[in-house]
Amino acid sequence: MFAKRLKQLRIKNKKTQEEMSNMLGITRQGYGKYENGKAEPDHETLDKIANYFGVSTDYLLGRTDSPNPDISIVYDGGPKYEDEDEREFIEQQLEQYRKMKKRMQARLEQDKKD
Repeated sequence: MFAKRLKQLRIKNKKTQEEMSNMLGITRQGYGKYENGKAEPDHETLDKIANYFGVSTDYLLGRTDSPNPDISIVYDGGPKYEDEDEREFIEQQLEQYRKMKKRMQARLEQDKKD
């Protein structure tokens, strides 16, 4: 799973094996072994790769399908509410946040024009 996810992330981020090997401080051949499943990185290198791509080491290793633990709620089918009042409150807060975000984006766009 690690080899597959590593290659997918590299391609998605438009990086070459050479660029990745330079970032990690290893040879291109050494990096190629990671993508071919012939070698696995040590813990320090694994952390470096995860931080570089902004994903968890658990995702790289195939322990979870959530690339980022901070957004795992999306992958778990959404939040679990205690009751209907809690759900309604959270949805109201989210709606307020979205409105505020739109206003801020509009303000930033206007500032760019001025």
